[in-house]
Amino acid sequence: MTFTERSGFWIDGAWSTPSDPQRIDVIDASTGVPVATVPQAGQADVDAAVSAARRAFDSTDWATRRPEARAQAILSLADALDKRGEATAQAVSTQNGMPISIASVTEAVVPAMLLRYYAELALNQPIEERRAGLGGGTTVVRREPIGVVAAIVPWNFPQTLTFFKLAPLLAAGNTVVIKPSPETVLDSHLLAEAIADSDIPAGVINIVPGGREAGAYLVAHPHVDKVAFTGSTAAGRAIGEVCGRLIRPVTLELGGKSASIILDDADLPSLLQEFFAATLMNNGQTCYLGTRVLAPRQRYSETVDLLTDFARSLAVGNALDPHTQIGPLATARQQERVQNYIKRGVADGARITTGGGQPADAGSGWFVEPTIFDNVENSHTIAQEEIFGPVLAVIPYTDVDEAIAIANDSDFGLGGSVWTGDQERGLDVARRVRTGSIGVNNYALDFGAPFGGVKASGLGRELGPEGLASYQQIKSMYLPANGTES
Repeated sequence: MTFTERSGFWIDGAWSTPSDPQRIDVIDASTGVPVATVPQAGQADVDAAVSAARRAFDSTDWATRRPEARAQAILSLADALDKRGEATAQAVSTQNGMPISIASVTEAVVPAMLLRYYAELALNQPIEERRAGLGGGTTVVRREPIGVVAAIVPWNFPQTLTFFKLAPLLAAGNTVVIKPSPETVLDSHLLAEAIADSDIPAGVINIVPGGREAGAYLVAHPHVDKVAFTGSTAAGRAIGEVCGRLIRPVTLELGGKSASIILDDADLPSLLQEFFAATLMNNGQTCYLGTRVLAPRQRYSETVDLLTDFARSLAVGNALDPHTQIGPLATARQQERVQNYIKRGVADGARITTGGGQPADAGSGWFVEPTIFDNVENSHTIAQEEIFGPVLAVIPYTDVDEAIAIANDSDFGLGGSVWTGDQERGLDVARRVRTGSIGVNNYALDFGAPFGGVKASGLGRELGPEGLASYQQIKSMYLPANGTES
Protein backbone atom coordinates (compact mmCIF):
# COMPACT_ATOMS: atom_id res chain seq x y z
CA MET A 1 0.00 0.00 0.00
CA THR A 2 1.41 3.40 -1.02
CA PHE A 3 2.04 5.75 1.91
CA THR A 4 -0.81 8.25 2.19
CA GLU A 5 -0.90 11.66 3.88
CA ARG A 6 -4.26 13.26 4.52
CA SER A 7 -4.61 16.91 5.43
CA GLY A 8 -8.18 17.75 6.45
CA PHE A 9 -11.51 16.82 8.03
CA TRP A 10 -14.88 16.50 6.30
CA ILE A 11 -16.93 19.29 7.90
CA ASP A 12 -19.88 21.22 6.46
CA GLY A 13 -19.55 19.66 3.02
CA ALA A 14 -15.87 20.47 2.49
CA TRP A 15 -12.37 19.53 3.59
CA SER A 16 -11.42 21.77 6.50
CA THR A 17 -8.01 22.68 7.86
CA PRO A 18 -7.28 21.05 11.25
CA SER A 19 -7.04 23.30 14.29
CA ASP A 20 -4.61 20.95 16.04
CA PRO A 21 -1.16 19.86 14.82
CA GLN A 22 -1.50 16.35 16.29
CA ARG A 23 -1.69 13.52 13.80
CA ILE A 24 -2.62 9.86 13.75
CA ASP A 25 -0.10 7.39 12.33
CA VAL A 26 -1.73 4.47 10.55
CA ILE A 27 0.10 1.13 10.77
CA ASP A 28 -0.42 -1.95 8.60
CA ALA A 29 -1.53 -4.58 11.13
CA SER A 30 -0.08 -7.42 9.02
CA THR A 31 3.42 -5.95 8.72
CA GLY A 32 3.83 -3.28 11.40
CA VAL A 33 4.82 -0.81 8.68
CA PRO A 34 3.41 2.78 8.66
CA VAL A 35 1.09 3.33 5.70
CA ALA A 36 -0.51 6.72 6.31
CA THR A 37 -0.81 9.77 8.50
CA VAL A 38 -3.98 11.78 9.06
CA PRO A 39 -4.91 14.77 11.25
CA GLN A 40 -6.35 14.20 14.70
CA ALA A 41 -9.33 16.28 15.76
CA GLY A 42 -9.10 18.70 18.64
CA GLN A 43 -11.91 20.45 20.47
CA ALA A 44 -12.14 23.27 17.93
CA ASP A 45 -12.61 20.73 15.13
CA VAL A 46 -15.36 19.00 17.09
CA ASP A 47 -17.00 22.39 17.70
CA ALA A 48 -16.91 23.15 13.98
CA ALA A 49 -18.40 19.75 13.11
CA VAL A 50 -21.21 20.05 15.67
CA SER A 51 -21.98 23.60 14.54
CA ALA A 52 -22.24 22.42 10.93
CA ALA A 53 -24.57 19.58 11.92
CA ARG A 54 -26.64 21.97 14.04
CA ARG A 55 -27.06 24.43 11.16
CA ALA A 56 -27.96 21.65 8.74
CA PHE A 57 -30.66 20.43 11.11
CA ASP A 58 -32.05 23.78 12.26
CA SER A 59 -31.63 25.98 9.18
CA THR A 60 -32.03 23.74 6.11
CA ASP A 61 -34.85 21.57 4.87
CA TRP A 62 -33.10 18.25 5.60
CA ALA A 63 -35.13 17.42 8.72
CA THR A 64 -38.43 18.46 7.12
CA ARG A 65 -37.97 17.03 3.63
CA ARG A 66 -40.53 14.56 2.47
CA PRO A 67 -39.25 10.97 2.78
CA GLU A 68 -39.08 10.65 -1.01
CA ALA A 69 -36.63 13.57 -1.28
CA ARG A 70 -34.44 12.32 1.57
CA ALA A 71 -34.48 8.80 0.12
CA GLN A 72 -33.15 10.12 -3.21
CA ALA A 73 -30.15 11.69 -1.47
CA ILE A 74 -29.56 8.58 0.65
CA LEU A 75 -29.65 6.33 -2.41
CA SER A 76 -27.13 8.55 -4.17
CA LEU A 77 -24.75 7.96 -1.25
CA ALA A 78 -25.31 4.20 -1.58
CA ASP A 79 -24.32 4.42 -5.25
CA ALA A 80 -21.20 6.44 -4.38
CA LEU A 81 -20.18 3.86 -1.77
CA ASP A 82 -20.56 1.02 -4.27
CA LYS A 83 -17.88 2.65 -6.43
CA ARG A 84 -15.46 2.60 -3.49
CA GLY A 85 -16.26 -0.81 -2.05
CA GLU A 86 -13.02 -2.56 -2.97
CA ALA A 87 -10.87 0.34 -1.78
CA THR A 88 -12.79 0.50 1.49
CA ALA A 89 -12.34 -3.22 2.14
CA GLN A 90 -8.59 -2.99 1.50
CA ALA A 91 -8.25 0.04 3.77
CA VAL A 92 -10.06 -1.68 6.63
CA SER A 93 -8.12 -4.94 6.27
CA THR A 94 -4.83 -3.08 6.18
CA GLN A 95 -5.62 -1.12 9.33
CA ASN A 96 -7.29 -3.65 11.65
CA GLY A 97 -6.24 -7.05 10.27
CA MET A 98 -9.71 -8.13 9.15
CA PRO A 99 -9.33 -10.88 6.54
CA ILE A 100 -10.12 -9.38 3.15
CA SER A 101 -12.62 -12.16 2.49
CA ILE A 102 -14.72 -10.73 5.35
CA ALA A 103 -14.07 -7.05 4.62
CA SER A 104 -15.15 -7.51 1.00
CA VAL A 105 -18.64 -8.20 2.33
CA THR A 106 -19.05 -6.43 5.66
CA GLU A 107 -17.15 -3.24 4.86
CA ALA A 108 -17.67 -3.05 1.09
CA VAL A 109 -21.29 -4.19 0.67
CA VAL A 110 -23.23 -3.83 3.93
CA PRO A 111 -23.08 0.01 4.22
CA ALA A 112 -24.84 0.61 0.89
CA MET A 113 -27.28 -2.22 1.61
CA LEU A 114 -28.26 -0.59 4.91
CA LEU A 115 -28.76 2.80 3.23
CA ARG A 116 -31.13 1.25 0.70
CA TYR A 117 -32.98 -0.71 3.38
CA TYR A 118 -33.61 2.33 5.58
CA ALA A 119 -34.50 4.59 2.66
CA GLU A 120 -37.23 2.11 1.72
CA LEU A 121 -38.32 1.67 5.34
CA ALA A 122 -38.74 5.41 5.83
CA LEU A 123 -40.69 5.69 2.58
CA ASN A 124 -43.21 3.15 3.84
CA GLN A 125 -43.58 4.55 7.35
CA PRO A 126 -46.21 7.26 7.81
CA ILE A 127 -44.95 10.46 9.46
CA GLU A 128 -48.27 10.81 11.25
CA GLU A 129 -51.06 8.48 12.27
CA ARG A 130 -54.42 9.18 13.87
CA ARG A 131 -55.64 7.19 16.85
CA ALA A 132 -59.05 7.20 18.47
CA GLY A 133 -58.72 8.58 21.98
CA LEU A 134 -59.75 6.34 24.88
CA GLY A 135 -61.76 9.21 26.36
CA GLY A 136 -63.07 10.48 23.05
CA GLY A 137 -61.44 12.73 20.50
CA THR A 138 -58.46 11.89 18.32
CA THR A 139 -54.71 11.89 18.85
CA VAL A 140 -52.32 12.57 15.99
CA VAL A 141 -49.05 10.72 16.69
CA ARG A 142 -46.15 12.25 14.78
CA ARG A 143 -42.60 10.88 14.26
CA GLU A 144 -39.89 13.53 14.12
CA PRO A 145 -36.09 13.39 13.93
CA ILE A 146 -34.19 13.86 17.19
CA GLY A 147 -31.61 16.35 15.95
CA VAL A 148 -27.81 16.23 15.98
CA VAL A 149 -26.39 12.78 16.66
CA ALA A 150 -22.88 12.02 17.91
CA ALA A 151 -21.88 8.66 16.43
CA ILE A 152 -18.78 7.10 18.00
CA VAL A 153 -17.54 4.08 16.09
CA PRO A 154 -15.01 1.35 17.02
CA TRP A 155 -12.23 -0.14 14.92
CA ASN A 156 -13.33 -3.76 14.52
CA PHE A 157 -16.05 -3.28 11.84
CA PRO A 158 -15.62 0.45 11.24
CA GLN A 159 -17.85 0.97 8.20
CA THR A 160 -20.53 -1.58 9.00
CA LEU A 161 -20.91 -0.16 12.52
CA THR A 162 -20.89 3.40 11.19
CA PHE A 163 -23.86 2.54 9.01
CA PHE A 164 -25.71 0.76 11.81
CA LYS A 165 -26.08 4.37 12.96
CA LEU A 166 -25.76 6.51 9.85
CA ALA A 167 -28.33 4.77 7.65
CA PRO A 168 -31.30 4.98 10.06
CA LEU A 169 -30.44 8.42 11.40
CA LEU A 170 -30.32 9.84 7.87
CA ALA A 171 -33.59 8.14 6.96
CA ALA A 172 -35.20 9.72 10.02
CA GLY A 173 -33.95 13.22 9.07
CA ASN A 174 -31.17 13.74 11.59
CA THR A 175 -27.70 15.17 11.10
CA VAL A 176 -24.51 13.68 12.52
CA VAL A 177 -20.94 14.05 13.68
CA ILE A 178 -19.06 10.78 13.26
CA LYS A 179 -15.95 10.15 15.34
CA PRO A 180 -14.08 7.19 13.90
CA SER A 181 -11.59 5.28 16.02
CA PRO A 182 -7.95 6.38 15.52
CA GLU A 183 -7.10 2.77 14.59
CA THR A 184 -9.31 2.92 11.48
CA VAL A 185 -9.33 6.32 9.82
CA LEU A 186 -8.51 5.71 6.14
CA ASP A 187 -11.92 4.18 5.45
CA SER A 188 -13.59 7.27 6.93
CA HIS A 189 -11.80 9.41 4.34
CA LEU A 190 -13.20 7.19 1.61
CA LEU A 191 -16.63 7.66 3.17
CA ALA A 192 -16.12 11.44 3.01
CA GLU A 193 -15.23 11.18 -0.68
CA ALA A 194 -18.45 9.23 -1.26
CA ILE A 195 -20.46 11.90 0.58
CA ALA A 196 -18.88 14.56 -1.63
CA ASP A 197 -19.95 12.51 -4.67
CA SER A 198 -23.54 12.22 -3.42
CA ASP A 199 -26.57 14.48 -3.01
CA ILE A 200 -26.30 14.61 0.79
CA PRO A 201 -26.41 18.33 1.69
CA ALA A 202 -23.49 20.10 3.34
CA GLY A 203 -23.36 19.73 7.09
CA VAL A 204 -25.62 16.67 7.32
CA ILE A 205 -22.64 14.30 7.77
CA ASN A 206 -19.40 15.49 9.41
CA ILE A 207 -16.38 13.30 10.23
CA VAL A 208 -13.71 14.05 12.84
CA PRO A 209 -11.27 11.20 13.63
CA GLY A 210 -9.82 11.40 17.10
CA GLY A 211 -9.04 9.69 20.37
CA ARG A 212 -10.83 9.39 23.69
CA GLU A 213 -10.53 13.09 24.48
CA ALA A 214 -12.32 14.10 21.29
CA GLY A 215 -14.96 11.46 21.92
CA ALA A 216 -15.61 12.60 25.48
CA TYR A 217 -15.86 16.22 24.35
CA LEU A 218 -18.33 15.28 21.61
CA VAL A 219 -20.51 13.19 23.96
CA ALA A 220 -20.92 16.11 26.38
CA HIS A 221 -21.25 18.82 23.71
CA PRO A 222 -24.20 21.11 24.49
CA HIS A 223 -25.50 21.08 20.91
CA VAL A 224 -25.68 17.27 20.57
CA ASP A 225 -29.15 15.74 20.95
CA LYS A 226 -28.34 12.01 20.99
CA VAL A 227 -25.29 9.75 21.32
CA ALA A 228 -24.85 6.41 19.55
CA PHE A 229 -21.83 4.41 20.68
CA THR A 230 -20.34 1.01 19.94
CA GLY A 231 -17.34 -0.08 21.97
CA SER A 232 -16.19 -1.41 25.31
CA THR A 233 -18.43 -1.70 28.34
CA ALA A 234 -16.06 0.50 30.36
CA ALA A 235 -16.31 3.33 27.84
CA GLY A 236 -20.06 2.76 27.54
CA ARG A 237 -20.52 3.20 31.28
CA ALA A 238 -18.71 6.53 31.16
CA ILE A 239 -20.79 7.71 28.20
CA GLY A 240 -23.99 6.52 29.86
CA GLU A 241 -23.17 8.50 33.00
CA VAL A 242 -22.72 11.70 30.99
CA CYS A 243 -25.89 11.17 28.98
CA GLY A 244 -27.84 10.33 32.11
CA ARG A 245 -26.80 13.56 33.76
CA LEU A 246 -27.72 15.54 30.62
CA ILE A 247 -31.00 13.61 30.07
CA ARG A 248 -29.63 12.86 26.59
CA PRO A 249 -30.84 9.80 24.63
CA VAL A 250 -28.11 7.22 24.12
CA THR A 251 -27.74 3.89 22.36
CA LEU A 252 -24.93 1.69 23.70
CA GLU A 253 -23.78 -1.48 21.94
CA LEU A 254 -21.08 -2.82 24.22
CA GLY A 255 -19.00 -5.90 24.97
CA GLY A 256 -19.90 -9.55 25.13
CA LYS A 257 -18.79 -12.93 26.42
CA SER A 258 -21.36 -15.09 24.71
CA ALA A 259 -21.86 -18.83 25.05
CA SER A 260 -21.89 -21.40 22.26
CA ILE A 261 -23.94 -24.29 23.68
CA ILE A 262 -23.22 -27.63 21.98
CA LEU A 263 -26.05 -30.05 22.74
CA ASP A 264 -25.50 -33.79 22.95
CA ASP A 265 -27.16 -34.40 19.56
CA ALA A 266 -25.12 -31.82 17.61
CA ASP A 267 -23.32 -32.85 14.43
CA LEU A 268 -20.59 -30.26 14.90
CA PRO A 269 -18.17 -31.64 12.26
CA SER A 270 -20.72 -30.80 9.55
CA LEU A 271 -21.15 -27.26 10.91
CA LEU A 272 -17.54 -26.16 11.40
CA GLN A 273 -17.70 -23.26 8.95
CA GLU A 274 -20.81 -21.91 10.64
CA PHE A 275 -19.17 -22.51 14.03
CA PHE A 276 -16.10 -20.58 12.90
CA ALA A 277 -18.26 -17.60 11.94
CA ALA A 278 -20.01 -17.72 15.33
CA THR A 279 -16.84 -17.99 17.43
CA LEU A 280 -13.70 -16.75 15.65
CA MET A 281 -14.74 -14.42 12.83
CA ASN A 282 -12.54 -11.37 12.25
CA ASN A 283 -9.73 -12.89 14.30
CA GLY A 284 -12.00 -13.03 17.33
CA GLN A 285 -12.44 -9.25 17.18
CA THR A 286 -16.24 -9.36 17.06
CA CYS A 287 -18.40 -8.36 20.01
CA TYR A 288 -21.09 -11.05 19.78
CA LEU A 289 -18.86 -14.12 19.32
CA GLY A 290 -19.59 -17.20 21.43
CA THR A 291 -16.10 -17.65 22.83
CA ARG A 292 -17.33 -19.69 25.82
CA VAL A 293 -17.93 -23.09 24.26
CA LEU A 294 -20.14 -25.28 26.45
CA ALA A 295 -19.84 -29.00 25.69
CA PRO A 296 -21.66 -31.98 27.31
CA ARG A 297 -19.37 -34.02 29.55
CA GLN A 298 -20.03 -37.23 27.60
CA ARG A 299 -18.75 -35.50 24.45
CA TYR A 300 -16.25 -33.12 26.04
CA SER A 301 -13.00 -34.80 24.95
CA GLU A 302 -14.40 -35.33 21.46
CA THR A 303 -15.36 -31.64 21.22
CA VAL A 304 -11.99 -30.41 22.49
CA ASP A 305 -10.15 -32.64 19.99
CA LEU A 306 -12.35 -31.49 17.12
CA LEU A 307 -11.88 -27.79 17.91
CA THR A 308 -8.15 -28.26 18.48
CA ASP A 309 -7.69 -29.88 15.08
CA PHE A 310 -9.90 -27.26 13.45
CA ALA A 311 -7.96 -24.36 15.00
CA ARG A 312 -4.69 -25.88 13.80
CA SER A 313 -6.08 -26.10 10.26
CA LEU A 314 -6.94 -22.41 9.98
CA ALA A 315 -4.86 -20.33 7.56
CA VAL A 316 -3.10 -17.57 9.49
CA GLY A 317 -1.56 -14.80 7.42
CA ASN A 318 -1.63 -11.35 5.87
CA ALA A 319 -5.08 -9.81 6.05
CA LEU A 320 -5.00 -8.93 2.33
CA ASP A 321 -4.41 -12.53 1.29
CA PRO A 322 -7.80 -13.92 0.13
CA HIS A 323 -6.90 -17.34 1.60
CA THR A 324 -6.33 -15.97 5.12
CA GLN A 325 -8.85 -17.06 7.74
CA ILE A 326 -7.13 -15.56 10.79
CA GLY A 327 -5.29 -12.28 10.31
CA PRO A 328 -3.40 -10.11 12.78
CA LEU A 329 -4.98 -8.24 15.64
CA ALA A 330 -5.64 -4.57 15.14
CA THR A 331 -2.81 -3.11 17.22
CA ALA A 332 0.28 -4.07 19.16
CA ARG A 333 -1.64 -3.12 22.31
CA GLN A 334 -4.44 -5.53 21.43
CA GLN A 335 -1.93 -8.30 20.72
CA GLU A 336 -0.36 -7.79 24.16
CA ARG A 337 -3.80 -7.74 25.78
CA VAL A 338 -4.77 -11.08 24.25
CA GLN A 339 -1.42 -12.65 25.18
CA ASN A 340 -1.88 -11.50 28.77
CA TYR A 341 -5.28 -13.20 28.88
CA ILE A 342 -3.73 -16.41 27.58
CA LYS A 343 -1.15 -16.28 30.36
CA ARG A 344 -3.91 -15.67 32.89
CA GLY A 345 -5.82 -18.69 31.60
CA VAL A 346 -2.81 -20.92 32.20
CA ALA A 347 -2.25 -19.40 35.62
CA ASP A 348 -5.86 -20.13 36.58
CA GLY A 349 -5.42 -23.81 35.73
CA ALA A 350 -6.80 -24.07 32.19
CA ARG A 351 -4.82 -26.02 29.58
CA ILE A 352 -3.86 -24.88 26.09
CA THR A 353 -4.50 -27.63 23.55
CA THR A 354 -3.24 -25.60 20.59
CA GLY A 355 -1.95 -22.10 19.95
CA GLY A 356 -1.12 -19.68 22.71
CA GLY A 357 1.76 -17.93 20.99
CA GLN A 358 2.70 -16.04 17.85
CA PRO A 359 2.89 -17.99 14.57
CA ALA A 360 6.49 -18.35 13.46
CA ASP A 361 5.87 -17.77 9.76
CA ALA A 362 3.14 -15.10 9.76
CA GLY A 363 5.43 -12.09 9.51
CA SER A 364 6.05 -9.08 11.72
CA GLY A 365 2.44 -8.05 12.25
CA TRP A 366 0.37 -8.36 15.42
CA PHE A 367 -0.55 -12.04 15.20
CA VAL A 368 -1.80 -14.47 17.83
CA GLU A 369 -2.30 -18.13 17.02
CA PRO A 370 -5.84 -19.50 17.21
CA THR A 371 -5.94 -20.81 20.78
CA ILE A 372 -8.12 -23.47 22.41
CA PHE A 373 -8.36 -23.94 26.19
CA ASP A 374 -9.81 -26.95 27.96
CA ASN A 375 -10.09 -27.63 31.70
CA VAL A 376 -11.85 -24.27 31.98
CA GLU A 377 -14.22 -23.32 34.78
CA ASN A 378 -16.80 -20.61 34.15
CA SER A 379 -15.35 -18.61 37.03
CA HIS A 380 -11.97 -18.32 35.29
CA THR A 381 -11.02 -14.89 33.95
CA ILE A 382 -10.87 -16.18 30.37
CA ALA A 383 -14.50 -17.30 30.72
CA GLN A 384 -15.77 -14.06 32.25
CA GLU A 385 -13.92 -11.22 30.52
CA GLU A 386 -13.99 -10.24 26.85
CA ILE A 387 -10.64 -11.15 25.29
CA PHE A 388 -11.31 -9.91 21.73
CA GLY A 389 -8.91 -12.29 20.05
CA PRO A 390 -8.86 -15.82 18.55
CA VAL A 391 -9.24 -17.63 21.89
CA LEU A 392 -11.93 -20.18 22.82
CA ALA A 393 -12.56 -21.57 26.30
CA VAL A 394 -14.25 -24.99 26.33
CA ILE A 395 -16.33 -25.60 29.46
CA PRO A 396 -18.04 -28.92 30.37
CA TYR A 397 -21.63 -29.26 31.55
CA THR A 398 -23.74 -32.17 32.82
CA ASP A 399 -27.23 -31.42 31.50
CA VAL A 400 -29.12 -28.73 29.61
CA ASP A 401 -30.20 -26.93 32.78
CA GLU A 402 -26.57 -26.60 33.85
CA ALA A 403 -25.57 -25.41 30.37
CA ILE A 404 -28.18 -22.65 30.51
CA ALA A 405 -27.12 -21.70 34.03
CA ILE A 406 -23.48 -21.41 32.88
CA ALA A 407 -24.48 -19.40 29.81
CA ASN A 408 -26.44 -16.98 32.00
CA ASP A 409 -23.67 -16.73 34.61
CA SER A 410 -22.08 -13.72 32.93
CA ASP A 411 -22.12 -9.95 33.26
CA PHE A 412 -22.79 -9.81 29.52
CA GLY A 413 -25.65 -10.75 27.21
CA LEU A 414 -25.08 -9.81 23.57
CA GLY A 415 -24.93 -12.93 21.37
CA GLY A 416 -24.71 -16.69 21.59
CA SER A 417 -25.58 -19.87 19.75
CA VAL A 418 -27.04 -23.34 20.24
CA TRP A 419 -25.82 -26.35 18.23
CA THR A 420 -28.14 -29.30 17.84
CA GLY A 421 -29.64 -31.85 15.46
CA ASP A 422 -33.14 -30.67 16.41
CA GLN A 423 -33.88 -27.04 15.53
CA GLU A 424 -36.96 -26.81 17.75
CA ARG A 425 -34.99 -28.17 20.70
CA GLY A 426 -32.33 -25.57 19.99
CA LEU A 427 -34.95 -22.83 19.90
CA ASP A 428 -36.29 -23.96 23.29
CA VAL A 429 -32.78 -23.63 24.74
CA ALA A 430 -32.24 -20.27 23.03
CA ARG A 431 -35.39 -18.89 24.68
CA ARG A 432 -33.88 -19.54 28.12
CA VAL A 433 -30.57 -17.75 27.52
CA ARG A 434 -30.48 -14.15 28.77
CA THR A 435 -29.10 -12.36 25.76
CA GLY A 436 -30.09 -9.81 23.12
CA SER A 437 -29.55 -12.19 20.20
CA ILE A 438 -28.80 -15.85 19.64
CA GLY A 439 -28.58 -18.28 16.73
CA VAL A 440 -29.43 -21.96 16.26
CA ASN A 441 -26.74 -23.86 14.32
CA ASN A 442 -25.25 -20.54 13.24
CA TYR A 443 -25.00 -16.91 14.20
CA ALA A 444 -25.87 -14.93 11.09
CA LEU A 445 -26.72 -11.34 11.98
CA ASP A 446 -30.01 -10.29 10.36
CA PHE A 447 -29.75 -6.63 9.37
CA GLY A 448 -33.53 -6.38 9.23
CA ALA A 449 -33.96 -7.45 12.87
CA PRO A 450 -33.09 -5.62 16.11
CA PHE A 451 -29.58 -6.12 17.50
CA GLY A 452 -28.27 -5.16 20.91
CA GLY A 453 -27.50 -6.43 24.37
CA VAL A 454 -28.79 -6.91 27.88
CA LYS A 455 -26.95 -6.51 31.18
CA ALA A 456 -23.47 -5.02 30.64
CA SER A 457 -23.76 -5.51 26.87
CA GLY A 458 -25.66 -2.31 26.32
CA LEU A 459 -28.83 -0.26 26.05
CA GLY A 460 -31.20 0.08 23.13
CA ARG A 461 -31.30 -1.63 19.74
CA GLU A 462 -29.81 -1.04 16.32
CA LEU A 463 -30.96 -2.45 12.95
CA GLY A 464 -34.44 -3.32 11.76
CA PRO A 465 -37.42 -0.98 12.22
CA GLU A 466 -36.34 -0.62 15.86
CA GLY A 467 -33.11 0.97 14.63
CA LEU A 468 -35.08 3.64 12.75
CA ALA A 469 -37.30 4.29 15.77
CA SER A 470 -34.26 4.95 17.95
CA TYR A 471 -33.54 8.10 15.89
CA GLN A 472 -37.09 9.43 16.09
CA GLN A 473 -38.98 11.20 18.83
CA ILE A 474 -42.72 10.89 19.18
CA LYS A 475 -45.11 13.82 19.51
CA SER A 476 -48.77 13.40 20.45
CA MET A 477 -51.25 16.10 19.30
CA TYR A 478 -54.66 15.86 20.95
CA LEU A 479 -57.85 16.87 19.12
CA PRO A 480 -61.22 17.17 20.89
CA ALA A 481 -64.16 15.05 19.83
CA ASN A 482 -66.20 18.00 18.54
CA GLY A 483 -63.32 19.44 16.51
CA THR A 484 -63.07 22.59 18.65
CA GLU A 485 -60.91 23.58 21.56
CA SER A 486 -62.26 22.68 24.97
